[in-house]
Amino acid sequence: MVLSWTSIAIVALVALFLQLLLRKMTSTKHKKLPPGPKGLPVIGCLHMLGKFPHRVMHQLSQKYGPIMYMKLGSMPTVVVSSPQAAELFLKTHDLVFAGRPSLEAAKYISYEQTNLSFAPYGSYWRNMRKMCTLELLSNLKINAFKSMRWEEIKQFVEHVKDAAKKGAAVDVSAKVSSLSADMTCRMVFGKKYMDKDLDERGFKAVIHEGMQLGATPNVSDYIPQIAWLDLQGLRKRMKALHKVFDDFFEKIIDEHIQCRDEDKVQDFVDDMLGIVGSKETEYSIDRGNIKAIILDMLIGAMDTSATAVEWAMSELIRHPRAMEKLQNELEEVVGMNRMAEESDLEKLNYLNMVVKESMRLHPVAPLLLPHESIEDCTVNGFHIPRESRIVINAWSIGRDPSAWTDAEKFIPERFEGSNVDLRGRDFRLLPFGSGRRGCPGMQLGLTMVRLMLAQMVHCFDWELPDNMLATELDMTEEFALVTPRANHLMAIPTYRLYN
Repeated sequence: MVLSWTSIAIVALVALFLQLLLRKMTSTKHKKLPPGPKGLPVIGCLHMLGKFPHRVMHQLSQKYGPIMYMKLGSMPTVVVSSPQAAELFLKTHDLVFAGRPSLEAAKYISYEQTNLSFAPYGSYWRNMRKMCTLELLSNLKINAFKSMRWEEIKQFVEHVKDAAKKGAAVDVSAKVSSLSADMTCRMVFGKKYMDKDLDERGFKAVIHEGMQLGATPNVSDYIPQIAWLDLQGLRKRMKALHKVFDDFFEKIIDEHIQCRDEDKVQDFVDDMLGIVGSKETEYSIDRGNIKAIILDMLIGAMDTSATAVEWAMSELIRHPRAMEKLQNELEEVVGMNRMAEESDLEKLNYLNMVVKESMRLHPVAPLLLPHESIEDCTVNGFHIPRESRIVINAWSIGRDPSAWTDAEKFIPERFEGSNVDLRGRDFRLLPFGSGRRGCPGMQLGLTMVRLMLAQMVHCFDWELPDNMLATELDMTEEFALVTPRANHLMAIPTYRLYN
């Protein structure tokens, strides 16, 4: 029988498909993937993640090792849980793993992944990072906002002093969150905004929802074939949240355009508007890019700093000896007749140890942001397929017993005389990530955290309400991209300065 050209084409295509399938099966069969748990059909290991994925992954890594492979839906995922393994992925093979996976949260909330955090690796991301690093987050720019931060800090101390006079318990978590939001808004937008200006729920609630949506295991991300169903209703919530942000940012940009000729301190939005259409700059950005970067700045500076401070305060209240030691250092360096200033921070060695130790035990982003492999790679003898999702478990690394003695205990003194820092050069401590995708706002974040914490400890003594013992303080966390306390920290302040 003579075959038609159509039949020949179909047979050829089927043969080609079978050949490609066979080649893929053969190549995978002889390449050694990292060890890991066996998942279920279709969903893989998604059912294992539970309420606290970072803790589950930590427990699994105890069995399968620091480089662990697991399928989450149809997505190949590699979980990295030791300093040595993190160095391989974030330094040795940094370029291969500099990608970001395409996530619905990034797509629908973060302006189609045009923000710095989630943008795919490439020329656009490199230009945006360069712009943010040199134009928005340089030491010169950070120092330009010093007086703004100081004004907000002084107002914060006065508010807490009022509560201290009444002997009233203070919602430390809420107060710190409000302070962080006010400082961030003034640096990014040039002025503070009322909660209702963003949404009736307020700044903190909206930002927190974004963090939760970004961290919730989304079936649509892991099983793209059924993404259109939006089984969890997350996409609908993401689009609604994006509209809240977008409407607010449109108003912000319009206000700045109308006031551009006024004599005022240049904020981040002013700086970016100055770049738009400029022939003297190498950066090419438009209104959409500005909104994406604004969102990065707002989330990156506001929620992370507040969360870091509330965990550090929680640990200090639970460990009175550490609190006393830090107060003694502040008395010696600063004195009891004034507040701690930014110029004091570098002299406060024990304060820096406390911040390091708190971030070791409570990294604000326990799983960092996920990376993606740009191409196939062999790491430590294991085959890492292209487009694998790479999860760096900073929470697990901070508890690695081979890296830390008494890893579960809060001991700031472990950093005395140590060269371990948290800037991404030492892979035992990675609160800001490392390598190409490390956090560009690290210096600003550290400045805000240390300044807020120094003030709270230097200006006030703290005790828990209702005669609660320090050992009874609930330290339960709430998992999200940034993981805060599940219950707000409440404490009674007593003013301790002479003035």
